[in-house]
Amino acid sequence: MNMIHNQFDLNLVMVLDALIRERSTTRAAEQLGLGQSAVSHALGRLRRALDDPLFIKTAGGLKPTPRTEALTPAVLQMMEIVRNELHSQPRFDPARVERCFRFCMTDMGELVFLPPLMERLRREAPHCTLQTLQVPQARIAETLESGEADLAIGSLRAIPQGLFQQQLFTHPFVTIVATDAPVGERLTLAEFEAMDHVVVSLNGGRGSAYDQAIEELGVRRRIFLTTPHFLLIPPLLERQPNLVATVPRELGTVFARYKVVRVVEPPIGLPRFELRQHWHPRFHYDPANLWLRKLVKETFADYPE
Repeated sequence: MNMIHNQFDLNLVMVLDALIRERSTTRAAEQLGLGQSAVSHALGRLRRALDDPLFIKTAGGLKPTPRTEALTPAVLQMMEIVRNELHSQPRFDPARVERCFRFCMTDMGELVFLPPLMERLRREAPHCTLQTLQVPQARIAETLESGEADLAIGSLRAIPQGLFQQQLFTHPFVTIVATDAPVGERLTLAEFEAMDHVVVSLNGGRGSAYDQAIEELGVRRRIFLTTPHFLLIPPLLERQPNLVATVPRELGTVFARYKVVRVVEPPIGLPRFELRQHWHPRFHYDPANLWLRKLVKETFADYPE
């Protein structure tokens, strides 16, 4: 069908399709949600573009000309393809698909949150694999936008602009010390301020340290080491019993299982942090991303607060 013309566009094809099926400008207008004058105007453009009257008024309605009858199969086929593409919802079958899901998360996320996600994924999507990426916070948005990662999971204090987010749960903080550190089960404020502190900063800056909330409460600490790695903390504390660190409770619990550190109560009440999943608007309606977000949300639905 030769319909390439400077005056031709898909809207005109839609009008022609409706007129072919309805044989009435009134009914065609109702079907398209347009005014009758708009359909009449489009029909005029069609006639000029194709140099043919296309329809002749009769007592029984609009009668297609031979030119229109010749075009009808191609027009109906074209619009059927368009409708199928626009209205079909791609399906994501986790039991059959093979793909790699990628998460932006810290080493803490890998240690604490990745195991339950792996267990759930292996059960529901047995042919899929996982990859984690440690991405600077400033690059998270572009990493999600490019599709290099599907989700970012963590406690991002400064949420990158333009991302969707969903809270999974909130978690408190605890203090960890070496198992032989000369302190009791709860640190006094004097002990806390006198010890050397290890803090985690995901971008290396003191002002944006992961446990910055302590400074916000007016507590004075001597920060001996700033590192982007949570997993470095236990061996450091084991070798240096005068060191102390404040970490999310889930991480402290995992560390304590290895018998090199123990969990103690901090001398001050610390605010809880929200753990969220973040994704880019480009993939908001993507079936695979929708399924993955649902999986993550359900995995942590009953996570202890």
